[in-house]
Amino acid sequence: MKNPDTPVIGLTLGDATGIGPELVVKAFQDENTRTLASWVLVGDKRVLLQAQALANLTLDVKEIDRVEEIGREAGTIHLIDLQNMNPENYELGKLSNESGKVTGETLQYVLQLAKDKHIEGVMYAPLNKEALHRGGHHFQDELHFFADLLDCKEGFSEINVMEDLWVTRVTSHIPLKNVSDNISKEKVMERIRFAHDTLTTAGYNAPKIVVAALNPHAGEGGMLGNEEIDSIIPAINEMKEAGINVTGPYPADTLFLRLSKDPFDCLLAMYHDQAQTGMKLLGFNKGVTMSGGLPVTLTTPAHGTAFDIAGKGIADPGATKEAVKMVVQMSSNRKAYQTQLDQ
Repeated sequence: MKNPDTPVIGLTLGDATGIGPELVVKAFQDENTRTLASWVLVGDKRVLLQAQALANLTLDVKEIDRVEEIGREAGTIHLIDLQNMNPENYELGKLSNESGKVTGETLQYVLQLAKDKHIEGVMYAPLNKEALHRGGHHFQDELHFFADLLDCKEGFSEINVMEDLWVTRVTSHIPLKNVSDNISKEKVMERIRFAHDTLTTAGYNAPKIVVAALNPHAGEGGMLGNEEIDSIIPAINEMKEAGINVTGPYPADTLFLRLSKDPFDCLLAMYHDQAQTGMKLLGFNKGVTMSGGLPVTLTTPAHGTAFDIAGKGIADPGATKEAVKMVVQMSSNRKAYQTQLDQ
């Protein structure tokens, strides 16, 4: 049934050589998942058919030729067949330059739909950064690719969600040797503000943010490094004065243990693996990655393309279902939050 309040969300199959297409077919067998929104699946129908055969499942889709045919019927999956990826041209589980090229082009198409207000958010199945780069999309990572396509210059970052825990970081996809040079008071403050604003939009009231130290034992008063003294502590203090509920810095090796005795809503880490290792141990098949701070909500499963199991039909769609729920929730919350600001 048509409902003007039903969100319209874009979907992609991800890198065709990985588990993404299989995950989409499996995730949308669940009626509770499917009826959260009206969906616009963009990709190649042949890749979808391959995934259906692999999963031994059928996905009911409505093929459309024009974006004007997109409706707001909850549970409907509209298919825009780009006819741009023939399964005869790649091997499952093997990195493909051509698949990386097509993955990027498909995302460009979907984000243009968002810019033109045809869809309100995007859930993209796992992609491969190396394949994207080899396919001609030369960006640091997909986040910067999205930001470029959406004309966003600053204020964006990845944020991961696993059930009630949110995790973001000051630095992301850079060499470990460069992390210290990229830790500054201004950048830590920016990320604390980003975490606060993102969780507030998600419906949290005064979200509790915990900040990780960079050095062992939080620097031991400068004996093991000065980043805490020079940058991290001053940033935390200034954000506290601004009314944000933030504490730290705490040694990274015990941060996740704090959850049981002193729960918090969001962890701000200093670098990628400091955050991701603990998150994935807590629930690898539940985690969601969200590209925050952009004008469009984008989510994806926190795991990757899993080339080692691609083509075996055993991929677990749990994180994909969570990514679907998250994009609907955040798109709806963003809309409601913007309405409040406009009043």
